[in-house]
Amino acid sequence: MTFTVRPLDPSPDFLGETLLSDCELVHGWVTHPKSAFWLMQDAKLQDVEREYMAIAAHEHHDAFIGLKDDKPVFLMERYDPAHVELAGLYEAEPGDVGMHFLVAPTDTPVHGFTRAVITAVMETLFADPATRRVVVEPDVRNKAVHALNETVGFEVVERIEKPEKDAYLSVCTREQFMAARGAIR
Repeated sequence: MTFTVRPLDPSPDFLGETLLSDCELVHGWVTHPKSAFWLMQDAKLQDVEREYMAIAAHEHHDAFIGLKDDKPVFLMERYDPAHVELAGLYEAEPGDVGMHFLVAPTDTPVHGFTRAVITAVMETLFADPATRRVVVEPDVRNKAVHALNETVGFEVVERIEKPEKDAYLSVCTREQFMAARGAIR
């Protein structure tokens, strides 16, 4: 599967009157029951707009929309874990990049789609030669994402307490990702 990624535009009228804005789209995704681990189940559209306006203004945090055949199908966030999300919770190393991703909810799931998305996200992050490790902090209860993370090379480092959740700090080096993909040369 081939995906493209573009920056999320948090402007309310980004796509005009006939199409959903990025924040309207994301609002539908993060408030969906399958997205409970995003902790935004009760978010209003204005909350999502405020969150992504803040991300757009932050020098250490970015958000992107992932597309398949020009259709939005996932959300990806990239952040510097020394400054965002994990600041003070672990010892960041040079080249660490934090990541969140969310696949758009669907009534017609495609086998292997979520794994293809996380693979595309990891490829996007490792396309930057400065990225040495991808760091994530999924909720300890999110067994599905732990299994998915393992398939692309993540290893749990430790359990950490964040204000909003208990999480497994996990890391994946470029080498671990390539090995998981069977691409070590």
